[in-house]
Amino acid sequence: MSLRRSSRISTSSLPPNPEANGNTNGGSKYISKTTASTAKKRKAVSSATSKTAEAPSPAPNGSPSDFAVPELPVTPIPKRRKAATESPLKPPPFTPTPSGVGLITSSTELGHPLENLPDLKPRPAGPHATNAPLSTPGGSRVVAYTSSPIKTPSASQDLGESQSPAKKRKAAVIVPPDVGALRPPTSTIDSLLRDACEHLCNVDSKLASLIEKHHCKMFSPDGLREVVDPFTALASGIMGQQVSGQAAASIRKKFTALFPDTHPSFPSPAQVLEKDLPTLRTAGLSQRKAEYISGLAEKFTSGELSARMLVEASDEDLIEKLVAVRGLGRWSVEMFACFGLKRMDVFSTGDLGVQRGMAAYIGRDTAKLKNKGGKWKYMTDKEMLDTAAPFSPYRSLFMWYMWRIEDVDISVMQNNS
Repeated sequence: MSLRRSSRISTSSLPPNPEANGNTNGGSKYISKTTASTAKKRKAVSSATSKTAEAPSPAPNGSPSDFAVPELPVTPIPKRRKAATESPLKPPPFTPTPSGVGLITSSTELGHPLENLPDLKPRPAGPHATNAPLSTPGGSRVVAYTSSPIKTPSASQDLGESQSPAKKRKAAVIVPPDVGALRPPTSTIDSLLRDACEHLCNVDSKLASLIEKHHCKMFSPDGLREVVDPFTALASGIMGQQVSGQAAASIRKKFTALFPDTHPSFPSPAQVLEKDLPTLRTAGLSQRKAEYISGLAEKFTSGELSARMLVEASDEDLIEKLVAVRGLGRWSVEMFACFGLKRMDVFSTGDLGVQRGMAAYIGRDTAKLKNKGGKWKYMTDKEMLDTAAPFSPYRSLFMWYMWRIEDVDISVMQNNS
């Protein structure tokens, strides 16, 4: 009894289940209220987010989605600037950096196309100046008008009337110096040969055909740009004294072979001093020539002779200092000043080839030699100086063409430079 009563009480206390009774009206009313309130909230959220988000895409079954998912913020990608297009006809100017300049200037062994750009500029030149750039043992170069100041000649050098009678009498007895004082530049290396040829033709028009037939490369712009080593030129001149051109070339080749570190280039003065005289003589040099070359190397090493001195010295000082060196006579110094230093107003009266050419130039029979004071000469010194005087200050070029008249072999002197 008690069990049945308790079961009836528990059953009556439970809330009614609409599904169990089959009545779903009350439950649907409750659910619809909840769904409506939820829809209102969702609609409010959707309207708030629709301003910043796109409309929601339909669900796979065709019904709209419950809510729209806003897009995540994205950092805008910066737009690339288009490179300014420049005309290929007007490339931007090239300004090398200091390191780039160092590469250009130090690329002589690499053969850089710009390595000789400074040498292509028309530097000043003059008939009484050293027009060749001279090299030093340290590898630098010395150039006239840029490495040394211009020396203005004094009035006594320009006006002969201001000389004293004693100096005039002395000048009448002694042969005057071959070259004069250093004067300001009158040309450039590009126009020096042209100016000289015009001067020679103005003095004597008969030389025009000779000048047209023989081009003087030595005084051309390319020839004046060739760097000259003074020690090499003077030492080679000593080797070529009183021997043929072929013999001088053979001696020089054997001499450079004594120095394997620099062969076939000519050794430096310091290298020559490291060899004793018997070793130098194995190249085919006589005892005196070996002594001369060794003494010349000593003067360059001590600084008594230098490239700067040869550029800065006046023409008289140049001849005086070089003639004082053992083994360098006046003829050797004149040839060095002409073929080595490229001085334009050098004239040698002691050269037999110049004498013969001048004799042919004035119409003399060169088959006959005259004995003048114990020396066989084609012309006297005075005759040669008087004939060459109108061609000053370009007597070096006039002398070169006097060699050409008789086809004198001057290859030895040209190779010495």
